[in-house]
Amino acid sequence: MKLPESLIESRVWRSIVRHGIRATNRNRVMAVMESLVLHLHPARVRRRSLEASRTYFLGAISLILFAILTATGLLLMLYYHPSVPQAYDDMKELQFTVSNGMFLRNLHRWPAHAMVIVVFLHMLRVFYHRAYRPPREFNWVIGVVLLLLTLLLSYTGYLLPWDQLAFWAVSVGTNMVKAMPLLGPPIRFLLLGGNVVGENALLRFYVLHCVMLPLAIMFLVALHLWRVRKDGGLAGAGRTGRSERGEA
Repeated sequence: MKLPESLIESRVWRSIVRHGIRATNRNRVMAVMESLVLHLHPARVRRRSLEASRTYFLGAISLILFAILTATGLLLMLYYHPSVPQAYDDMKELQFTVSNGMFLRNLHRWPAHAMVIVVFLHMLRVFYHRAYRPPREFNWVIGVVLLLLTLLLSYTGYLLPWDQLAFWAVSVGTNMVKAMPLLGPPIRFLLLGGNVVGENALLRFYVLHCVMLPLAIMFLVALHLWRVRKDGGLAGAGRTGRSERGEA
């Protein structure tokens, strides 16, 4: 479909499509180079690095699981109040009263467990392929931080049901933090909002689980994907460093 000339030349259109849509070689190249969907990988990558046996699509699976957790988490927030004892009553109502509530909760819980496993396997795959070597060492550090944030995201969701399993799991975990030299007690006090697992702890874990950690993960995932592209695409097994830069 050919768009009207007046629309293409308008200031509104030019502010959105900066390079234009005329059938010129420059515009074709710019459309590809500026598109994240069409040009997620560098212009030149090794064909072997894109094979399923090289990556097992573990990074993409992790991203899909995170998207599922985000969508189901937003739906669960419609039925949940981070207060004592309302939080426990909300979980029981979601389990026995709300239509398909148990299915929705499990659709959030099982991908959360799966994401921890898949992210860990993704780290093992990267380590096995030695993709932590130069020039990819910075992206390896980002990946390690993402693994830690994934574990924290799973842990902070433990307290939200406010049942016995959640209460004692958080109590044991925060007491382990307290055993750290020097920084342990203040970090535990900051996490719990006091010295005991109570309503302050529930509210803080809720904010961490639903706002702060997801935002941090989204930012680092975007940075992670950008570094993959800047470092020459996906790393192949046994080929890193100078030889990798020469082919990418």
